[in-house]
Amino acid sequence: MGEGVQDITSKLNGQEYIRGRDGKVFVLREFELNDLNAVVMINRRVLPENYPEFFFVEHYRSFPKAFIVAELDGRVVGYMMNRVEFGWSYIWKGKPTRKGHVISIGVLPEARRLGVAYNMMIRGMRAMKHFYSAEEVYLEVRVSNTPAINLYKKLNYKIVNLLKGYYHDGEDAYIMARSLEDF
Repeated sequence: MGEGVQDITSKLNGQEYIRGRDGKVFVLREFELNDLNAVVMINRRVLPENYPEFFFVEHYRSFPKAFIVAELDGRVVGYMMNRVEFGWSYIWKGKPTRKGHVISIGVLPEARRLGVAYNMMIRGMRAMKHFYSAEEVYLEVRVSNTPAINLYKKLNYKIVNLLKGYYHDGEDAYIMARSLEDF
């Protein structure tokens, strides 16, 4: 499987093989409806914010190229669900723009530290720009989630706002955003 294996995602769509940090190869591809149970299970297992099944299906139907899953050893171990919205820019103050929104991203503990989330983020951002004309992308992240904040900073996201009491348990969230101009 050495042929066609990339170190970093390079495709806009379809299936691609990525060599993880430890040499394990994982697959990135678009979500399919038969992935629903696995994605819901990952969401419930690794994130405190859970969504009903119809919410995942709605995002898949609206933005299928920007709903990414990762497989390791033939099973889904991560997902990234995105949408594109129209609103005020976080990057260019006072400018209305098409904004990609990272709704949810999760990776099972046994598949972490391989580059799965990093590669899903790149692939998802590229899809939001090229298929849905997003000019920037943003997300909400718990202020206590240092590993995620560090990942987003590595991807050139900047903290642009603080949402007090954003999460159900009362924790604050940072809004982090970046331009997609160079994507």
